[in-house]
Amino acid sequence: MPRYATIDVGTNSVLLLVADRLPDGRFQAVRERAEITRLGRGVDKSRRLSPEGMEATLQVLSDFASEARGLGAEAIAVSATSAARDAENGSEFLSAAQERAGVTVDIISGELEAQLSFTSAHADFGREASGPMVVIDIGGGSTEFIYGDPAGRVAFRHSFDVGSVRMTERYVHSDPLSAEDRARVEAHLRETFSALPPCPPGARLVGIAGTVTTLFTLQHAIEPYDSARVHGGSLTRAQLEALADKLCRQPLAERQKLPGLQPKRADVIPAGALILLESVRALGLEHCLVSDRGLRWGLLAYRFGALQP
Repeated sequence: MPRYATIDVGTNSVLLLVADRLPDGRFQAVRERAEITRLGRGVDKSRRLSPEGMEATLQVLSDFASEARGLGAEAIAVSATSAARDAENGSEFLSAAQERAGVTVDIISGELEAQLSFTSAHADFGREASGPMVVIDIGGGSTEFIYGDPAGRVAFRHSFDVGSVRMTERYVHSDPLSAEDRARVEAHLRETFSALPPCPPGARLVGIAGTVTTLFTLQHAIEPYDSARVHGGSLTRAQLEALADKLCRQPLAERQKLPGLQPKRADVIPAGALILLESVRALGLEHCLVSDRGLRWGLLAYRFGALQP
């Protein structure tokens, strides 16, 4: 059966998915990997990708592409999102990726990013549902909201320039977060999310990407990471409030030791927790389902789905 790979180059991390396309059109994962490289470090302020961020990301990208080819992937689709979109020197990264990893990186729009995230979530959580679904994809540089119906039709989608790395770099100046730092993050998020349309009545919320899965692993102290325990889990608003309070109060050195938290994500997880909490509040919901799939799975269906030649 045909085997394909997708690589999602985000502001904070790089994710690999190698999967077989089954005869019925579904995909079955063969290998999944993730590395935090922080491509988007400093982009919010400088509008440029740093040499350190590019080098770390290019090394992982090259390794992932080689791994995918070694596993027999006949094609590799690579997407880059917020950091590469925003950076003035994004073209340098694209050229280096072609030279170092032998891959073409497509910088996708925030709107397409939102659509692909919804495609992934709907495949897992929407087909059996009788009501609408809201998907939120929290990245390092941006957060996407998508409203859709049980048939998978999208009614609203938007990418906001708020992410765990961007909010941390812009507003967090103390360790642990001061009350003033937290208040600035929350005020910005509330103002940003006030532009959201009303949440559809009866909607279920699905959260995608590393911030959401990390909050779930922290809540349940899951270490090492176990996708079978994470995917399909649920976080309540009360749990998110308690997690946000805990993470904002703890110094970085303590957060780095928490079971279920990658040390490289410890500096940005308080802002990530606040993004999810303020999202739930803005939508007026009490629960968030957890997906450990997301953009790379949506990209797989988009580029190599059953309708593709």
